[in-house]
Amino acid sequence: MPRASHSEDGADWGGTPSDVSSGVLSPDFASRSGRRLWEEVIKGALFVCAFLSVVTTLGILFVLGKEAVTFFEDVSVSEFLFGTRWTPLLEPTSFGVLPLVGGTMLIVVGAGALAIPVGLASAIYLSEYASSRVRSTLKPILEILAGIPTVVYGYFALTFITPMLRIILPSTQVFNALSASLVVGIMVLPMIASLCDDALRAVPHSLRQGAFALGATRFEVSRRVVLPAALSGVIASFVLALSRAIGETMAVTLAAGATPRLTGNPLEPIQTMTAYIVQVSLGDTPAGGIEYKTIFAVASLLFLITLVSNIVANRILRRFREVYE
Repeated sequence: MPRASHSEDGADWGGTPSDVSSGVLSPDFASRSGRRLWEEVIKGALFVCAFLSVVTTLGILFVLGKEAVTFFEDVSVSEFLFGTRWTPLLEPTSFGVLPLVGGTMLIVVGAGALAIPVGLASAIYLSEYASSRVRSTLKPILEILAGIPTVVYGYFALTFITPMLRIILPSTQVFNALSASLVVGIMVLPMIASLCDDALRAVPHSLRQGAFALGATRFEVSRRVVLPAALSGVIASFVLALSRAIGETMAVTLAAGATPRLTGNPLEPIQTMTAYIVQVSLGDTPAGGIEYKTIFAVASLLFLITLVSNIVANRILRRFREVYE
């Protein structure tokens, strides 16, 4: 008997009327039912993953907020945000976080000054100039830098970069912000180069061909056509790389030292927000005291800085996003 794909009784079963009346499911129906069940399982698993991510974020916010509130019961917000002296572990105590913020921003600016132009130039070369053979060789080598542990970068800065800087600039101290900035810039460079390369290669080839047809050189096509078209992806790579630079811990702890000071001289030792959290978290500070609570206050401020930078970056991305069909 030929199958009835649509019938009054068997439309949802996918079998013949005799299959429905006899209570026997057709193989096609069983296969479709199994696929639907598998899709529901996958949907549930994906929902659980998304839910766990949200719960984890909320848990972090709860812990940070709870401890930070108790800290600000003893220290005023204005003293914390605008104070220029940070000595919570020494007498007399002072809780002005500006030296830590200044040290963090000094590292981020220095790392960005190295990583952004070099990473973008590397991406333009890989995307627009390099042959497929050269690209397949250089890009994996470049991305190897991303797999090196950060503590190795810290020792590299301390034992190689700093001695080189002291030869060029004798006033450079053993622990200094410049060495930490350079090594963090090297760390985030592969991220910028790889993400920018992906964004540049996503630009439709027809745009390049149109520019070449108008007589543009390869450099003009890269600078005036491809780069503006991929600007949203390029900016996103910058934001991700600088966010990592803000949160970098071990490399700056080893290279920049642990001297919180509000200075603009990159040849002097400084302390970043993450480096201070590491210092207090080593176990020498008793839990529950005001010194212990400073960890959560600094971490909360670090979270807010990262959040604000991401919000600003998202607005910029929406402003410059290009959509192609």
